[in-house]
Parts: sequence; C-alpha cells; structure tokens
Amino acid sequence: MSEKTKILIVDDDPDIRNVLTLLLREEYETAAVSNGADAIAYMKENPETDLMILDVMMPEMDGIETCEKIRVFSNAPILFLTAKSAEKDRLAAYRSGGDDFLSKPFSRPELLAKVNSLLRRYVLYRGKPAPSTYTFGTLEVDMKNRMVYNAGVTVPVTETEYAILECLLKNRGRVVTTQELYETIWNEKFLPGSGNTIMVHVLNLRRKIEEDPSSPKIVRTAWGKGYQID
Repeated sequence: MSEKTKILIVDDDPDIRNVLTLLLREEYETAAVSNGADAIAYMKENPETDLMILDVMMPEMDGIETCEKIRVFSNAPILFLTAKSAEKDRLAAYRSGGDDFLSKPFSRPELLAKVNSLLRRYVLYRGKPAPSTYTFGTLEVDMKNRMVYNAGVTVPVTETEYAILECLLKNRGRVVTTQELYETIWNEKFLPGSGNTIMVHVLNLRRKIEEDPSSPKIVRTAWGKGYQID
C-alpha cells in the first residue's frame, strides 16, 4: 500500500491504540482518537482518510452509533474491533454501515489481512477505469468513478455495498453464489455464518437503491443460491 494511506484508530483504551499504532505504522500513516465524538470530528476534518478501525464498546457514544453518524458523510471502510464475537453483534455492526469485523484478541497477520483486504478495494480499485455506466430507471451506477446516483443525487453506499453491486453488475445475467460473492469481496474462506454477513449488506444496499426494498427489482435473490442483477 502507498505510504500515503491513512488509517484512523478509535478506541477508548490507550493500550489498544498504542498496540494498533505499533502494528500498523510501518506500512501506514496512522492517527488515533479515544472516543466517537473525536472520531466524527477527525473524519470531517480529514476526509482523505482511507480506513477507520473502530472499537464497539466505548463510553458515551459506542462504535455502532459512531459508525452510523460517520456514514452520513463518509464512505471510507470501517473495520470494527471488539471483544464481542457473537453473531448478533457482528450483524449490528454491519447494519450500522461497518465493512468488516475483527475480534480481540487478534494477531498481527489477522489484522493486516483485514486491513489490506478493505484497502485493496477502497484504494487500489477506486477510480480504476470501468467499462460502462448502468441505469435502472432513475438509478445510475457510474462504474468509472465508482459512484451511484438516483435522479442525479449521490447515493451514499458504503465501499462494501458498492463492491457487492459491482460484482453483481460484472456478472450481470447470472446468479452469483453467496460463497462466490463473499470470497470475492472479503477475500476469506466462506464459513457457515458468512451468508448472514452478505444478507445484511445486501439488505442495506437495497434500502438505498430499490424503490421498494421489500420487493427488489434490481438486486434479486436466487433462493438457496445467491444474488443476481438481470
């Protein structure tokens, strides 16, 4: 990754902030804050930030609420960091707009694998030329600039949501299996709970791009198989 790649670390525990800084600083430019309010302020002042590592369990404003507020103005990928590992906690993190999840304790290779996977999509592939623009009624997907518009207004999809949409568009006309979708986007082995992760992100995407999310016309479900855009 480029030395200009910027990562914001958000955790109320100074030891965790220091450990993450030490693990990442050789490859990335890092900044660290101790609470959600400071994270929001930092992201507004530094919109060029490429990724955020966000603790879930923080006083006053937890990571879920912080993520929801940041998603109003930023699509930078968010990696949740927490001691919680229950599936319901993962789903809550994804519903708030998070892109991935790392449980404590973690190893340096595991941390870097998650960070690199998110940054690969957000930094290396962002802005790469793409073949065309897709339109669905008033919805327009600009593959060249990796943007989504509805009636000319920008739709604030997250990087993961866009990656799902892009993958389905590149395979337009065929069903992309849940396993294929997960392993392509997360670059990890598909596990029994991975399907729920995909489902939550697809639901979030539909809420943003479908006229009626409960009866989707764009991103369709192929029951028992995966998803498809016709």
